[in-house]
Amino acid sequence: MSFNNFLKDVDPQLHKQYSLEKFKSGFTGKNFVVDEPEFVFDKPKFVQRIILPLCSEVEIASTYLRNRGIDPTKFHFAEDFGEFVRSFEGMDHQNLRKEPRIVIPIYYKKNLIGFQGRALDSKSIKYITIMLEDGAPKIYGLDTINQKLPVYVVEGPFDSTFINNSVALCGADGNFRCLEGSSLIFVYDNEPRNPEIIRRIKSCIERGENVVIWPTGIIEKDINDMVLAGHNVQEVIESNTHSGLEAQLKFNTWKKI
Repeated sequence: MSFNNFLKDVDPQLHKQYSLEKFKSGFTGKNFVVDEPEFVFDKPKFVQRIILPLCSEVEIASTYLRNRGIDPTKFHFAEDFGEFVRSFEGMDHQNLRKEPRIVIPIYYKKNLIGFQGRALDSKSIKYITIMLEDGAPKIYGLDTINQKLPVYVVEGPFDSTFINNSVALCGADGNFRCLEGSSLIFVYDNEPRNPEIIRRIKSCIERGENVVIWPTGIIEKDINDMVLAGHNVQEVIESNTHSGLEAQLKFNTWKKI
């Protein structure tokens, strides 16, 4: 179809104006040719979302989380985690077997950028992290914090639900560029015999970061266990945050426990 006929079909009034302009310019007759317009449309970007029941709606998941003192309305549940992962475009992951998992969504700027699958038993891999966008920050809780306040960085999404204004690493390669300008306080597990945790705390101190050094009266290894034991963890964290030389001295004592 010629442009002249196309315009006549879609907008007769505009076609009259177009014909008049052609006449005034001397461009009339059957041999007058106008380049066909090129229509360029942006490829639609579909917002990805999790279409799964909340853990509060599934007895096995709700019971598991409530027994740990965790709000089951914050997470989802997949009866077949492998099938759920493969429902996203480009996520083949044929190696993922059929198994139930709690699904922990990871959002950034209100977009779903990934999720973790948390096993319900000790026989499976504890966490499986799936990122939907390359280079996206593997950090849980970014859309719920106030970056003008101190931001606590903890080791797991479940632990973060007990701490005010906190985020959680969803992998050792968590990228903190999205938190530049924020005052960060790093909260690692209470495991003085764990070489990896020792290395991370040492690195924080050397960078001049604020880091929590657990007091000797705390014997539980992570925040969730501390909460279940009856500790006011928020208060313990706030009163045991250190940096610089003070952090180094506290750290030297802690790692000998």
